Amino acid sequence: MDSSPAGSSDPGNVGDLDGMGASGDLDAPPDLDDLDALADLDARIAGCRACPRLVAWREEVARTRRAAFADQTYWGRPVPGYGPADASLLIVGLAPAAHGGNRTGRMFTGDRSGDVLYAALHDVGLASRGTSVSADDGLELYGVRVTSPVHCAPPANKPTPGERDTCRPWLVRELELLRPTLRSVVVLGAFGWQAALPAFAAAGWTVPRPRPVFAHGARVSLGAQDGPSARSVELFGCFHVSQRNTFTGRLTPAMLRDVLRTAAGAAGLTTRPYDG
Repeated sequence: MDSSPAGSSDPGNVGDLDGMGASGDLDAPPDLDDLDALADLDARIAGCRACPRLVAWREEVARTRRAAFADQTYWGRPVPGYGPADASLLIVGLAPAAHGGNRTGRMFTGDRSGDVLYAALHDVGLASRGTSVSADDGLELYGVRVTSPVHCAPPANKPTPGERDTCRPWLVRELELLRPTLRSVVVLGAFGWQAALPAFAAAGWTVPRPRPVFAHGARVSLGAQDGPSARSVELFGCFHVSQRNTFTGRLTPAMLRDVLRTAAGAAGLTTRPYDG
């Protein structure tokens, strides 16, 4: 299996994790102003070791592996965003899954949450296929990029507030690089919503005060600040595509398709009717 995340530069072989220490730099990521391309940002993200707890967890999972994937080489690093550099629609999740993105090296790839998300994107015409199983499966996104406020798989799928804040500069820089084309954003879940609003403010958009509360179907306009690439963005809330939400029916495929179709329209993307 290819251990490089599709669409990103491979910063090196991650199969041999035994030599990697679990200690990291507690400071925020380095100055990112010199990064003027998403590919460069993705490569830098993949080498981050800023949060010791997350470094230890992601590498332990990659060593021990799940029995079903015992013959595979896990990515075991921070997972960069995925999708074209000129995307007009951004999808913001929570964090990679231990045996999903942390295994495959691509956002929402190799787990059931990804199955739900990419099936919906394909249903409305924003993805080339409805499954996402590995970084080399040929999946293409049309005008859409997928990212996360936390790039490492966290224990129990719960990053700490400190880990979220340490990871924020990566998201801020990603938003800055997407600014020329970005028109709308779908945020999956309350955690992503709470993490995204400060990142948008730091990246130059005006967030209403008091800060909007997360809700499925929420829509908020983020005003553009002055500048040559200033442009407002429409922010949409959507329940997360977690197994808990999809298994209980809190989030149905139809609900997800509706949010994606509305957000795509705000982004100027053409969707197709679902005929399934």
